[in-house]
Amino acid sequence: MYKNWNYMIIIGAMTISCSDNTKENAATWPNVTAPVAEKKVYERTIHNDTIVDNYYWMNDYFKKGPNSAEVIAYLEAENNYTAAMMKDTEKLQEKLFHEMKGRIKEKDESVPYFKNGYYYYSRTEEGKQYYKFCRKKGSLDAPEEILLDVDDMAEGYAYYAAGGFSVSPDNKLLSFGVDTVSRREYTIYVKNLETGALLPDKIDRTTGSATWANDNKTLFYTAKNPATLLSEKIRRYTLGSGSAGDVVVYEEKDNTNYIGVGKSKNGKHIMIYSGGTLSSEVRILDADQPNGTFKMFQPRMKGVLYSVTALADKFLILTNDGAKNFKVMECPLDKTAKEHWKEFIPHRHDVLVSDIDEFKDYIVISERKNGLTQMAIRSLKSGTQHYLNFGEAAYTVYPSTNVEYDTDMVRYGYTSLVTPSSTYDYNMNTKERTLKKQQEVVGGYNAENYITERLFAIAADGTQIPISLVYKKGFSKNGKSPLLLYGYGSYGMSMDPTFNSSRLSLLDRGFSYAVAHIRGGEEMGREWYEDGKMMNKKNTFTDFIDCAKYLISEKLTSSDHLYAQGGSAGGLLMGAVINMAPALWNGIIAQVPFVDVVNTMLDDTIPLTTNEYDEWGNPNDKAAYDYMKSYSPYENIEAKEYPNLLVTTGLHDSQVQYFEPAKWVAKLREIKKGDQVVLFKTDMEYGHGGASGRFDYLKDVALNYAFLFKLEGITE
Repeated sequence: MYKNWNYMIIIGAMTISCSDNTKENAATWPNVTAPVAEKKVYERTIHNDTIVDNYYWMNDYFKKGPNSAEVIAYLEAENNYTAAMMKDTEKLQEKLFHEMKGRIKEKDESVPYFKNGYYYYSRTEEGKQYYKFCRKKGSLDAPEEILLDVDDMAEGYAYYAAGGFSVSPDNKLLSFGVDTVSRREYTIYVKNLETGALLPDKIDRTTGSATWANDNKTLFYTAKNPATLLSEKIRRYTLGSGSAGDVVVYEEKDNTNYIGVGKSKNGKHIMIYSGGTLSSEVRILDADQPNGTFKMFQPRMKGVLYSVTALADKFLILTNDGAKNFKVMECPLDKTAKEHWKEFIPHRHDVLVSDIDEFKDYIVISERKNGLTQMAIRSLKSGTQHYLNFGEAAYTVYPSTNVEYDTDMVRYGYTSLVTPSSTYDYNMNTKERTLKKQQEVVGGYNAENYITERLFAIAADGTQIPISLVYKKGFSKNGKSPLLLYGYGSYGMSMDPTFNSSRLSLLDRGFSYAVAHIRGGEEMGREWYEDGKMMNKKNTFTDFIDCAKYLISEKLTSSDHLYAQGGSAGGLLMGAVINMAPALWNGIIAQVPFVDVVNTMLDDTIPLTTNEYDEWGNPNDKAAYDYMKSYSPYENIEAKEYPNLLVTTGLHDSQVQYFEPAKWVAKLREIKKGDQVVLFKTDMEYGHGGASGRFDYLKDVALNYAFLFKLEGITE
């Protein structure tokens, strides 16, 4: 059936209007025949419930099944269809790409940070997609050492990601990870910084980062399962020893947990962390004794999360034990079990404690209050505490690169919807702050030309849902202006308001942009997350719908001009809200969308599935199965009109496999009514995060914006 796919993409000599589209600003689309996916009956039976899945065969490329070639042919046919439907926007896409690329300072340099006698930084060069990782010894006036030239390393690769840079304590060796497939499976290499040569040591199937012991020859790293990509083992590798020196020091038996290994900032401890959504556990080792045995800090406790920060004379423990929004405990260095924990910072019902950054004489506490981030500075000598103050209604602040332990200086990042990313150094003793760098928007940018607001929608159950909004001065609040509403709402990940220079191309053409801070994130505290997960998941979707209705009621837009966007779990959000309220939106952009919830959560061979049971539920349990089936976008497609859709994915995606959106699109085309378009684009070379170069991703942004502009009749 698929051999002649390309012949099905027939572009008519004339264009036709979507005559059945009831939206007032119906776009004009070319007369192109959409691909029709073949049906191959597959039955799923569980809990005495039998479902026919006609598109299950699309898993075959991932499963290396007999239909693999047909899957690729179908994806390519969809790509051809999307290209044909968007052909009249090609010049606009090109213009948008160069417009957005033109705002990026091509020759640039990060703010150097100091560690163990060296200043480290990265710099980019004009016309280059990647960067160079560099250092200077002792002074910024010293000669530059290029540690890694990623521009050169990436030559010949369609995708190239380098990360996890870690320099040995004696400053002579550099470990780093490389992924050339975009499945977040890295090979670790080690470079001799004195000779410039790569060591013969090479470690495959890792998360990409390694932790040095203090002997400068022992590395601890996280190994991945080659099939599920789960992080399942912590291994110790001794340089030059080959496989004999690569041993397992910890194996995680609970496949719902993620694991990792790191080093305390003071350099004294190697720590293994194992954690899921509901509980966690830490093991600890003297960094001077890499061949020793890791000591249990405190065995995992049901429903209790904790993490450990090492100070010179004690450990601090950030935990939710009896404290939904977390509290900070302390314990002696040699007595770490829970019975030795004492309260250091008490629990507060209105403040979420999210992180601790340690220094010799201070700790910096990252918190959330009323949906906004804040930073508290606490003196370890006096116990006094003060907060950094910011002057905007909606903003994001976060600790930046702080690798030095014995310093009074904390570096933090600051941004908002109208403030470009800014890096500050703050003296915790004198309380003086210094702006080290603000993102330069090439071609000029004046924040005074844009307005940001913080609004609150009222959910059906009376809960106030924060919304961050930005628009250009002159934006008309008459109900006829276009608005793009973004959302995520899962895993406790907060979608804080940040600046994006690419977004100016949207705002300057009359759009406003809003972020709905819906439940499932953690913007308003831990309870905000728990009220949007598992058997409360539908709150995420209804919150987003209520935010949209509020924006319409405030005349910021109308359903004829309202658009929504989300990716990954935010793509699930997109799929759910168009099933629940399809008439509310004129267009939807769903990126790498997690839309086949039940089938994915039933298949524990799919990467990361078992890690997600505490987020979505385990469908082998009937109650969880029934609930997720009631909202899973793929399971709930109906014969009704849907908004215009642009769906994107990556063939090598390890987070959300390509077949979820592919099946969803095929089923939508089969069942839906109306002439609203469904466009589907698969990037055949990339994975979950898209392109690796610093400019290539803008082509995807240009396509997204061109789709919105086409629906609005914007051609320039």
